[in-house]
Amino acid sequence: MKTFQPKRAFFEENALDYPLGRKIYTEISDAGIPIRIIGSHNRISDIPGSTPQQRYAESKRTLVVGVKKDLRLDTCKPSADFEFSLGTSCPGGCQYCYLQTHLGRRPYVRVYVNLEEIFAQIEKITAANAPSITTFEAAAASDPLAVEHLTGSLSKAVEFFGKLNYARLRVVTKFAAVEPLLNLKHNRHTKFRFSLNTEPVIQKFEHHTASFRERIGAARQIALAEYPLGFIIAPLFIYPNHERDYADLFKELAESLQPPPADLSFELITHRFTKSAKKVILERFPDTKLDLNEAARRKKYGKYGVVKYLYPEAEYQKLKETILGLLQRFFPSAVIEYFT
Repeated sequence: MKTFQPKRAFFEENALDYPLGRKIYTEISDAGIPIRIIGSHNRISDIPGSTPQQRYAESKRTLVVGVKKDLRLDTCKPSADFEFSLGTSCPGGCQYCYLQTHLGRRPYVRVYVNLEEIFAQIEKITAANAPSITTFEAAAASDPLAVEHLTGSLSKAVEFFGKLNYARLRVVTKFAAVEPLLNLKHNRHTKFRFSLNTEPVIQKFEHHTASFRERIGAARQIALAEYPLGFIIAPLFIYPNHERDYADLFKELAESLQPPPADLSFELITHRFTKSAKKVILERFPDTKLDLNEAARRKKYGKYGVVKYLYPEAEYQKLKETILGLLQRFFPSAVIEYFT
């Protein structure tokens, strides 16, 4: 697939005080992309579009370069102990993404340039927890691989974690341009997971992302580069013939990973949504085929009392049985980190 090329770029003035900010500025300027200098990366008001669909599409083609000021790290269960951000949002347009609401009305692609300050906070937390191993998720609010050709930030993070004895990096992606990462000194301290789904789900709902086979090809490259490897199958959907499609997914994946890595793992997440997410999704994708029928779901109260709509218990258990059975059939030695 084509790499992300922004249509416009906004640079926080302070971002140009950092080498990475100046590097990105030079490359964007040389490419002839319009640039504006702004006071804060949190206040971008000049993205065009008269409808929610247009504003969403234009936001996804907008790059914002800023300085991350709040360096506190949130917990990130069940994926990792903590999460940190090299940026927010991504060029992809997955209709079901929880960031639809998390990032507000204009989910522009934002990258941070003060990497050393972010890394210093990670070192501080790691030292406080040593000698226990502390895990950090880098892709909870973004897909850093999608903009790696512009930033190089993920490569820096991989090599940074490679030097830490008591910290491990976790990254998940729907993209495939892994070439810059293959020769890094990662010391097996970074675990790469590729987010996969069935062909119908990817085609209907995961716009502007790498194809299923592109992701599998990238996963093979990562495994050959001796990174720990995993897959996130999410969100798991129930739809006509989903059992057949998930069987095809695991069959093709197994055939592509021969032999499978000894430390291969899977993370499994069923589809769920909130009322606020449903509202935003329907504004941005009025013709969506996503199942957003609240009456057909069970309620679960999440963090801060937010109601999530999950599959009914009987359907959930049947889906779980199906997926775990397929994993036992195709990947009997793999670790299942969680099913939720």
